[in-house]
Amino acid sequence: MAPNKQRGFSLLELMVVICIVMILTAIGFIALQPVLKRSHVDSGYDTTLMVLRNTRNMAITQSHEYYVNFNPGGFPAGTMQIQYQPPAVGGGAAPPLQQVTTYSLPSDVNFAVIANLPTSAPDSFGSGANAIDFGQNLAGAPLKYVVFMPDGSSRDNLGNYNSGVVYLTPADANFYNARAISVWGATGRIRGWKSQAVAGVNTWVQQ
Repeated sequence: MAPNKQRGFSLLELMVVICIVMILTAIGFIALQPVLKRSHVDSGYDTTLMVLRNTRNMAITQSHEYYVNFNPGGFPAGTMQIQYQPPAVGGGAAPPLQQVTTYSLPSDVNFAVIANLPTSAPDSFGSGANAIDFGQNLAGAPLKYVVFMPDGSSRDNLGNYNSGVVYLTPADANFYNARAISVWGATGRIRGWKSQAVAGVNTWVQQ
C-alpha cells in the first residue's frame, strides 16, 4: 500500500491568504473611520459637559468660587483648567487662584467653529462666530472662562452674570458631528446640543 502523503499550504497559497486578510483589514479600518471620529467628538463633549457640571456642583457644595478656563495660556489647545478661588481673610484682597486640575479634549477634537454650523446659536447665545463665546450681554471681547458661584450661578470675575456657549468640532470639519454646550448665567443651567439637519435646515438640537 502506498504511504499517505501529507500536503500543507504552498507559499503562493499562504501569500494569497495574507493578501486577502490585509485587504479586509484595510476595508474595515476605512469603514470604521467615521464611527471613530464621531466617538472622539462624543468623548470630548461628554468630558466638557462633565467638567462644567462637576465644577458647578463643587461651587455649590463647598460654598466657594470655582473657575473653568477654556484654552488657558501656557496649556495645549483643547485644555480645560479648573481653578479654586480661596476666600479673602480678614476683609483683605482675595488670595491668588489655585489650580485644581486640568482636562483635555481628544487630539482630533477642537474648541472651534466650522462652516455650515446652524445660524441660530444654542440658547440664542452669541452669533456662532466664536468657538468660546462667554460673556453674553457684557461689554468687550468674548470671555473664555466661567466662574461658578456658591448659589450655582455663572459669573465673570467681576460678579456679572456670565452666559455663553462653547463649540466642539472634529478636525475633519464634519458639521454633523459638531457639538455645543451652553451655560445660562443667572442659574448656571448647562445644556448640551448637537448639530442636525431638520427638514433640510441645519439646526441645534438639545441633547
